[in-house]
Amino acid sequence: MALGANLNAMAARVRACWRRTGRALFSPFLAALAIAAHADNPEGIAVGVFAFQGERAAISDWSPVIEHLNRELPGHRFHLRNFDADGLREAIAAQSVDLVITNPGYYVTLETLFGLSRIATLQSSHAARSGQALGSVVLARADRVELAKLRDLAGRRVAAVAPDAFGGYLIAAREMLREGVDPESAVRETRFLGLPMTHIIEAVRSGEVDAGIVRACLPEQMARDGLIRMDEFRVLSPRRVEGFDCALSSSLYPDWPIAVTRHLDPALAKSVARVLLSMPEGPGRASWSVPLDYQPVLDLYRDLRVGPYAYLRDITPEGLARRFWPWLLGLLALLAAWIVHTVRVEHLVHQRTRELNDSLAAREVAECRARDNQEKMEHLSRLSILGELSGRLAHEINQPLTSIATYANSLLRREAAGTLTPDALREACGEIANEAERASGVVRRIRHFARKRAAVREPVDLFSLAEEASRLMAGMLVSCPRIVIEWEGGSDRDVLCDGLQIQQVLLNLIKNAIDAARGLPDERQGVRVRLAQVDNRFVVQVVDRGAGLDPAQEERLFEPFFTTKPDGLGLGLPICKSIIEAHGGRLWAEANEDGIGMCFFFQLPCHESSA
Repeated sequence: MALGANLNAMAARVRACWRRTGRALFSPFLAALAIAAHADNPEGIAVGVFAFQGERAAISDWSPVIEHLNRELPGHRFHLRNFDADGLREAIAAQSVDLVITNPGYYVTLETLFGLSRIATLQSSHAARSGQALGSVVLARADRVELAKLRDLAGRRVAAVAPDAFGGYLIAAREMLREGVDPESAVRETRFLGLPMTHIIEAVRSGEVDAGIVRACLPEQMARDGLIRMDEFRVLSPRRVEGFDCALSSSLYPDWPIAVTRHLDPALAKSVARVLLSMPEGPGRASWSVPLDYQPVLDLYRDLRVGPYAYLRDITPEGLARRFWPWLLGLLALLAAWIVHTVRVEHLVHQRTRELNDSLAAREVAECRARDNQEKMEHLSRLSILGELSGRLAHEINQPLTSIATYANSLLRREAAGTLTPDALREACGEIANEAERASGVVRRIRHFARKRAAVREPVDLFSLAEEASRLMAGMLVSCPRIVIEWEGGSDRDVLCDGLQIQQVLLNLIKNAIDAARGLPDERQGVRVRLAQVDNRFVVQVVDRGAGLDPAQEERLFEPFFTTKPDGLGLGLPICKSIIEAHGGRLWAEANEDGIGMCFFFQLPCHESSA
């Protein structure tokens, strides 16, 4: 360990000398030192973090992740290493880090250079929805009424963090380009003030610049800390995204990824991904989702022709002229060089386009396969419900069949005895028809519920859907407890959804509520379903008075294969959660206020009919 510490200290001194005298001279020596320091502790797994806000903030933000990895994977020792942008690139090149946590913009550059592979994406609490977490806001002073749109920045002075800052410049630069303002040529002056971003807001407030670019949600955070008032500033080209409560001037992009380097053991990478995806949510703790699509980030870099697409700046007449002018010895030599270069570039472009098309086709196939698997899981879940209720269902259908047989035998006996009258015949036939319709209705509802088909989104009356689920449950149970459905809202009860999927969710929740009170006194057997409209969303509550759950069970309630039933599979609630989230809603559970029983909630967006 002493040798490793000495090598690290030596590498730090060489890095400082390198910045003073030139990177080219010391780069091989620094890489050798980093590899030697890493080899001194082969059991340690280094997690390199882009500490754009400084080492103290990085330790505060990411230490819980390191602690969780060390706790869940005790056979390995994970430790945090903080870098600036250049230092992180050098560490990856020297293979002195195994995992990398960085912003999405810097990630796509490192992925191109070093072949990183993302295994999870940070899931922000303020994100609008999956893949929409990071954005930029462009501010001007409130008294600058002439500045309302991003296109008004032509000929103005703008402040930003740095030319390669993702949320502090690049996102807003792309939006300016979309509105016809080239951030490099049309803007009068761009001042890069560095971190912290508060310097940019102060420059706007003091009038040193006309507008400033900062990451979204920073102004609101400063306002909460009492550093500024929001009414001092105006937002240029403001836009609203449902679920994102901060001022915004741009599109939203995916949050930070965690990626593995090429030299990390694939089995360990798989274990790390599993541990991160199971990391519990909580205040002050990061949570992770499956790796998201970073194509929007690549599109941004391509539009701006920076990072992995910086080579596109050379593929212009001016760029080619600047590149080859010093070597002009004659017209024929220039033409030959230009033709060779053009053919080479065309080959690269076609090759990359073909690779991109292949990647998109593979992704489309994977998405189709995932959708097919999801439909199969939902179908199996519905069949599982029917399987659990099959004995009671057979008894329920047997009742009308018994009645039909009784009436038919009665007619035969009366006909044999010569006492059959037209009135008796008419009455018996009517009862037989009623009982047959009753059995047919049960079978029809079961067949509709159990059939496999593709998901279809259409406006559906949510209250009618809940009533149909109640009738279906009552038809499948021999002695079904009372199911009360309450509606609190206006006359518009339509939700844009797949009716069968939402009915599956309701049936799962109602059945769980009935099972939770099984064996308890009659006054605790009923189930109450409340439907209410809050703003532009429907809130559905399924309330039982059953045995309830302890805190440990509540925490794992939506984990796959976790169940409190002796014969349960543990798939019902996770599938319900995925269905609701796919509809843009949320599913959660809480204990009732009086401590008796549970209440399951889910939200769905209202359907807005076109005028």
